[in-house]
Amino acid sequence: MRIAVVTGGGSGIGAAVAHELAGDGWTVVIAGRRAEALDAVAARAENIEPVPADVSDEASVRRLFNTTVERHGRVDLLFNNAGIGAPAADIDEHTLDDWQRVVAVNLTGAFLCTREAFRVMRRQQPRGGRIINNGSIAAHAPRPQSIAYTATKHAITGLTRSTALDGREFDIACGQIDIGNAATDMAAVQAAGIRQPSGHVVAEPVMDVAEVGRAVRYMAGLPLDANVLTMTVMATKMPFVGRG
Repeated sequence: MRIAVVTGGGSGIGAAVAHELAGDGWTVVIAGRRAEALDAVAARAENIEPVPADVSDEASVRRLFNTTVERHGRVDLLFNNAGIGAPAADIDEHTLDDWQRVVAVNLTGAFLCTREAFRVMRRQQPRGGRIINNGSIAAHAPRPQSIAYTATKHAITGLTRSTALDGREFDIACGQIDIGNAATDMAAVQAAGIRQPSGHVVAEPVMDVAEVGRAVRYMAGLPLDANVLTMTVMATKMPFVGRG
C-alpha cells in the first residue's frame, strides 16, 4: 500500500492530484484548514482521508504526519501544494502582514511538511519516499505587483534542490512541478482578465486542472532511483515564453 499526503487538498490542484493518485491505487491523506472542503473531496473516493491541518503551524503539521503514520504505518509521498497569494500591490505599499502571511504558508509551511516527511521517510522500512513541491512559473516570470508570492515560489526551488541533495543518503527523492494557468478558483482571474506587464488587462488561456493531476501521478509513480527534478506544465497559449 502506497501512502500519500497532499496539502491544500480541499480544492483546486490539491483535490485534482488527490483524486488522480487515489485512482492509481494510492491511499491519500488530504490536509487543509477547511474541514468541510476536505470532507467533500474525500467523499468522492474511498481511499482519500481528510485530516484538517494548518501547514503554517508547527504543532499542526506534526499532528498531521503522526496521524498518518498511526493509521497507515508510513509515508511514501508528500505533495507540498498548500499556497496563497496576497492582494496585488506596489512594493512600497505591500504590508508586512501580507508578506508574513504568504511566507508562512507558501515557504515555512512547505519546509515544516518537508521536515516531517523527511523524518518519517528516513526511518521507515522499506526506507525512503518522494517529496513533490508545487512551485510556479511566476517564480521565473513574475506577474506585476506580486512580490511576496513570487519570492516564496522562487524559494521553493531552493527547498527542492536542497531536499533532493540531502535526501540521497536516505533514498528520498524530491522534485518540483511549476504550473501555469490551471483552471482553479484561485486562477479564475486569469481567464477573466489579468494585468500584464504592459499595463493592459488580458484574458489568458487556461488548461484543465486534471492535467496537473496526471503530471503529478507520473512523477509520483517513478521508482526511487529515478526522479523528475523539475517539470513545467502550462496552458499552451498562455503568455509565459517571452512574457514581459
